[in-house]
Amino acid sequence: MVEHSASVVVKAPVEQVYQLFTHFNDFPKFMRFVKEVTYYDEQRSHWVVQVVTTHEWDAVNEDWIPNRQVGWRSTRGLRNSGKVKFRPMGTNRTEVAVYISYEPPTGPLGKLGEALGVNSYFESVLQTDLSNFARMVEEAPPGALDPMSSHYLFHEESAFSRGVITHRQREAMAHDPMMTPEALEKRLQQIEQERQEKERAAQQQQEFLRRQLEEKQRAWEALQAQLAEARRRQEQITATLASEPLESYAPHPVYSTLGGRSAAMDRVALGDRDALRPRYALSQQDPMMARLPKKERDPAQPSVEELAVESPWWLSIRGPSDVCFLGSGEEGMSQEAR
Repeated sequence: MVEHSASVVVKAPVEQVYQLFTHFNDFPKFMRFVKEVTYYDEQRSHWVVQVVTTHEWDAVNEDWIPNRQVGWRSTRGLRNSGKVKFRPMGTNRTEVAVYISYEPPTGPLGKLGEALGVNSYFESVLQTDLSNFARMVEEAPPGALDPMSSHYLFHEESAFSRGVITHRQREAMAHDPMMTPEALEKRLQQIEQERQEKERAAQQQQEFLRRQLEEKQRAWEALQAQLAEARRRQEQITATLASEPLESYAPHPVYSTLGGRSAAMDRVALGDRDALRPRYALSQQDPMMARLPKKERDPAQPSVEELAVESPWWLSIRGPSDVCFLGSGEEGMSQEAR
């Protein structure tokens, strides 16, 4: 037995793909190498295909799983069997894989033909008709379950259009209500109506995209104008600031400077004091007393400033002096000055 396989991805749900594939009698309407598929009953069918030469057999259905698999085996004619598996790949994509095994005709000569290239040719034939099936499904209306609704039927490469179908297939089509002249004319009108609706929808989509593009272009131009206006105002402000003299800006003597005093200002008369605040607020206190937390002052206790005795630490730094400025008036003067 020689085995061949082919696969294709169809852009349709698995339920729709399965239903459309099981219409075997419609294969000659869109496949190239299938010349006849007619039914004996619901389980048995007759097939005629053209691969190098004409091959014919009767087949019986087996191993069918709804929406998953169909299978067959021949009962007369060319010995073959196979399966077609359907695997969903999302909500709107289905993989269709075909596996065929058959006994080459004429014994050793058939095997020699396989070795000389019939093998690869058969797989190309299988892939071609499987691609025709995928296109037939994709050109059918969404949700359609009858191949007759597809726009791809009777295309110029199909067996029907090339006039190679068998006499038995023609007789079966003649008894098909969907193949009467009136039904075919109605089908053509329906296809033309759907084509016009599809063109109108495409034109509306293009018009919508064009308007959307124009709106984006206008918004971009407005944004560019706003940016240009902002740059122009910024340039005006920069030019105005550059034209004003530096003297027109008067800094605050304390809060606009580093360290409480501008480095460009002369030292003030207070010396170690910067502008409004003393640099060392506790410089005149005893260092040990300055570290202690402040206590509430006892009104009966005189303050340090009221005492006439100077701090020993301060005297060690400044040196002896006849006058002490810690107090005020006569109480702040030393005994020698009195």
